[in-house]
Amino acid sequence: MPVLKHIVMWNILGDSAEEKARNTQRLKAAFEGIRGRIPGMLTLEIGVDVSHVDYACDVVLYSEFESAQALADYATHPEHTRVRQELEGLRIARHQVDYFPN
Repeated sequence: MPVLKHIVMWNILGDSAEEKARNTQRLKAAFEGIRGRIPGMLTLEIGVDVSHVDYACDVVLYSEFESAQALADYATHPEHTRVRQELEGLRIARHQVDYFPN
């Protein structure tokens, strides 16, 4: 069975470039901290936008799961829920796509 790809993109809160950069690094570090701790998660990568075009999101999470059930389990895993609570209010927009590649 093919892996399930889970991609999430955020825009990050910040009244200044410095505050936005701090919040972005905080989000990046929090998600990097759960790498290897979630059963069924095969890959976790965090990318910070370098284009700075006005329509770009600030941060992307790219992850792969061994199954749809593994992704569902991740959604409620204590490490993931801890990170979500820790980052509450930092994200001002969120977009998500989950798919099985052809």
